[in-house]
Amino acid sequence: MHLVQFELINGERRVGVVEAGQVLEVKGVHTVRDLALAAIEAGINLEQQVQRQGLCVSHDYAELLSSLRILPPLDHSDPAHMLVSGTGLTHLGSASARDKMHQQVGDEAAMTDTMRIFKWGVEGGKPAVGQAGVQPEWFYKGDGSIVVRPGQPFPLPPFAEDAGEEPELSGLYVIGHDGKPYRLGYAVGNEFSDHVMERKNYLYLAHSKLRSCSYGPELRVGELPQHLAGTSRILRDGEVLWQNEFLSGEANMCHSLENLEYHHFKYSQFLRPGDVHIHFFGTATLSFADGIRTQPGDVFEISQAEFGAPLINGIAPAEAAFEPGTVGIL
Repeated sequence: MHLVQFELINGERRVGVVEAGQVLEVKGVHTVRDLALAAIEAGINLEQQVQRQGLCVSHDYAELLSSLRILPPLDHSDPAHMLVSGTGLTHLGSASARDKMHQQVGDEAAMTDTMRIFKWGVEGGKPAVGQAGVQPEWFYKGDGSIVVRPGQPFPLPPFAEDAGEEPELSGLYVIGHDGKPYRLGYAVGNEFSDHVMERKNYLYLAHSKLRSCSYGPELRVGELPQHLAGTSRILRDGEVLWQNEFLSGEANMCHSLENLEYHHFKYSQFLRPGDVHIHFFGTATLSFADGIRTQPGDVFEISQAEFGAPLINGIAPAEAAFEPGTVGIL
């Protein structure tokens, strides 16, 4: 089952199920978060909760997408109660892309931190079920205010040195009233980052991740196939500037999803009832590693057949949110 959130022409929100080019409204619920919390309280899964609520009005999916009325498939009415985060160096091959920015040295004692963490993941990222493996690289992207809906452009701040796509899977979670995280499912995501800034110094990684992101348009409910293959491409003036395959799923990862989830939710501050979490699981495919430099007007398109419609976003310049020397003094 694939879920979406969307707006009616009058701006009212709805939840829908995607079926054969149509979106069928789920009765009596306006957000996927509310649907999930109801399922948690009832002790059933999302699909069962949708069946309990029932379906009604049908909408043309293509029209909803073209009119930009499709929302991210999970969000929170208060952006401060939504955490966007991610893990890196989780995919087989991800270290080679990263290490084009951070020099690799042959012997283990002199390895870059990139290669060392990747090696640890290969050796201990897939522990037995119920056990904790080695922890991955982890980063914070922001709260719900950084999320861009499908179809809309990423804002490019004046201080940005790059506008690079990162095609990834994202896990979508709600914290139940019991303080336990519940995974609703997965969505294709673009974990938009500043690779030029990161390349200057690895300690700038945290800065490079403080950018917008997007995921969706569809939430795929349930477990993932072990192997997933999708396409990431960049369009400029309507022509393909760059295109490459990206692989995901646990067969192509050096960490299990369970291990990545554990090392995020082991922190008690991430278990506040009612909160929403969007967690990016990493990638091994970057246009930046192939020497591509994007610019305003370019369009990213990330597609994976198992997730329905592709995720499309552009790039647009944004005004500075804050200027040097303007902090108020009380």
